[in-house]
Amino acid sequence: MKDFSTIFLFIFFVLVIIDCLMVEADTCKPSGKLKGKNPPPGKCNKGHDSDCCKEGKFYNTYKCSPPVSNHTKATLTLNGFDSGEEGGSPCECDDKKKRCMKYINIHGNGKIVKAKVVDECDSTMGCDDEHDFQPPCANNIVNASDAVWDDLGVCGDKRGEMKIYWSDT
Repeated sequence: MKDFSTIFLFIFFVLVIIDCLMVEADTCKPSGKLKGKNPPPGKCNKGHDSDCCKEGKFYNTYKCSPPVSNHTKATLTLNGFDSGEEGGSPCECDDKKKRCMKYINIHGNGKIVKAKVVDECDSTMGCDDEHDFQPPCANNIVNASDAVWDDLGVCGDKRGEMKIYWSDT
């Protein structure tokens, strides 16, 4: 009988953990859709393999962010922040963006990198001149420069997208 109760407690514990993970994953759902339009010739900045909006395609928009923990899941993407690059427009750090100009820890490729937040990707708008005719960001994107990818030990063509965890410092 002892084995049965041990198995029961283990299964119960696993189900509780799964339920908690599902609650965290469901707390930020798309808040709307944005209809894409083709950019004028030469207007979409495709640096670092960035996507351009497509005519008639609908893109999710978000007015929320996933809950932040000491182990927040995200996708790391490659972005350039110099003038003329896809992240080189004026910094979107205003009073609503509480992480701007602060540091976060990025956990990836077996390493931890401390990085300064200099911009926050717009997940509410896109497909226009102001956003280089790129779609809105998903709500779990961390854009990073080549320097961050270097510090994570990811080279050349392996850069672009990588599953990571991040946390406030």
